[in-house]
Amino acid sequence: MSFTVVIPARFGSTRLPGKPLVDIGGAPMVQRVWEQARKSDASQVIIATDNQRVYDAASEFGATTCMTSPEHPSGTDRLQEVAAELSLDPGHIIVNVQGDEPLIPPAVINQVAENLEQREQFAIATLCEEVEQVDELLNPNIVKVVLDADGGALYFSRAPVPWPREAFAESRDRMPGEGAWYRHIGIYAYRTSFLHEYVSWPPAPAEQREQLEQLRALHNGARIHVATAVATVPPGVDTPEDLEHVRGIVGGADQ
Repeated sequence: MSFTVVIPARFGSTRLPGKPLVDIGGAPMVQRVWEQARKSDASQVIIATDNQRVYDAASEFGATTCMTSPEHPSGTDRLQEVAAELSLDPGHIIVNVQGDEPLIPPAVINQVAENLEQREQFAIATLCEEVEQVDELLNPNIVKVVLDADGGALYFSRAPVPWPREAFAESRDRMPGEGAWYRHIGIYAYRTSFLHEYVSWPPAPAEQREQLEQLRALHNGARIHVATAVATVPPGVDTPEDLEHVRGIVGGADQ
């Protein structure tokens, strides 16, 4: 199986300006992500950016880099531009590795690509892991996913879905005793043909309310396969606090 990893690296960030180029253990964050992606089985790894400083930095450490439009509303749109620019075959699989995931395990990159390759009935493959703490379940920054019997996504939400009515009527200080809840992990595999179709759709109402672009796919009838990740995926870098946490991990690993 051949697949391509694309790392969208948008320079603008309200909570962490210049995020792709922040230093982590002597290297810019986007380089750390690229290094992890190169350990996967991908045939090529491409950084897609809208900023000349990111482009120049990526070129310096040897990455294949694609300059993309600054007008893209989402990383998926940026991926589609790369696929079109490279004239990738309709069935070619592209894995979107977020540019703020410097600790992403290569095994999960391979996992989403393989899961999509094996399932023609699904348009997208992504991953999840079980929520174990009630503060995670209630945190709107942690996206939850509800699955059907075939591992297909029924819905993604920032709310704690499904809502444990009886348990939360008694207390919201501990995890409900019944069932399991799943945190969505934001890594995706797509086929090139689907990316071209996706960007032709307008934003969906639920997508706009939740600010979750995968809901556009569900709104238009595309199926999303969700599997439990084969390796623990550490949280990404969204805030200065996240950055210091990752620096501590990388600094310890480099010593």
